[in-house]
Amino acid sequence: MAWYVARRVGWAFVVAFIIVSVTFALLQVSPDPGLAQAKFQATQSGGDAQSAAAAYRQRRGLDQPVWQRYANYVGNVATGHWGWSDTRSQPVTAALLDAYPYTLMYSVPSVILSTVLGMAIGLYSATHQYTKSDYAATLFAFFGISIPNFWFGIVLLLVFSVTLGWFPILFDPNLSTFSIANIRQLVLPVVVLTTGAIATQMRYGRAESLEYVGATFVKTARAKGASSRRITYRHIFRAALVPLSTILVGDVLALLVSSSVLVEVVFGIPGLGRLVFDAIEQQDTALVLGTTFIFVAIGVIGNLLQDLAYTVLDPRIDFSDR
Repeated sequence: MAWYVARRVGWAFVVAFIIVSVTFALLQVSPDPGLAQAKFQATQSGGDAQSAAAAYRQRRGLDQPVWQRYANYVGNVATGHWGWSDTRSQPVTAALLDAYPYTLMYSVPSVILSTVLGMAIGLYSATHQYTKSDYAATLFAFFGISIPNFWFGIVLLLVFSVTLGWFPILFDPNLSTFSIANIRQLVLPVVVLTTGAIATQMRYGRAESLEYVGATFVKTARAKGASSRRITYRHIFRAALVPLSTILVGDVLALLVSSSVLVEVVFGIPGLGRLVFDAIEQQDTALVLGTTFIFVAIGVIGNLLQDLAYTVLDPRIDFSDR
């Protein structure tokens, strides 16, 4: 199994390297807003646009051969030198370090709640198939999957913040992390993000558990007089956990990352999602790249954790040829 884990870690680095290389290629064929701005400013001030463009290329190292620019690019990515954000007037890494704590404040509780509650509801729904509680859980799952996060967030703000006044309308980044006031302003973002994630986990949990509800080993356990709780947790949930592990981590992380942009824009949270939205809107290429690397790293690490969890949960599987 150690060889399997080592190869999976190696493949994670290969995937990250390929993504970095593709990102470099896309940068080479995409227009540079900084170059266009330099030409525009030179023209507005009565200067020579071509000279300004040449000075810009020399200053940014764009006059070097492609292979040298690629080597510098890969080296800078590996060493954490991800460029300078023109819109924020600070290094990209500093902007990311300023933003990520706000994303963690609501994404960590959302991951924990959606995983625990989604799996529990899915397991209960599978063992109580075609009952009223099963139909209610299915209705909730369809609601969570179908409803747009940005629209749900706006509705919650109008009802619970504007009308009832239970939660603040605007996010205050100056509050202490573990203060009651900060927890209050994080309630609605956590609810919005958890609703979609918990529905997805519930559907996966129900579908996988149903495959084992009528299995032979479960019927044998019932015939031996095992309690319903033991059958549910020791036989059905344990067997369903192996295939669930292959989709759990990566899907939850992907869902949270994609949803965080809309959630942070609606609630005004200065996290990574809001950072990438502002960077795209203001055409800050270096900052867009930096946030892209973060999301790529989350995806690669999430898939790696999936593969490692598979080996831990079912040691009977032979990984020697994988």
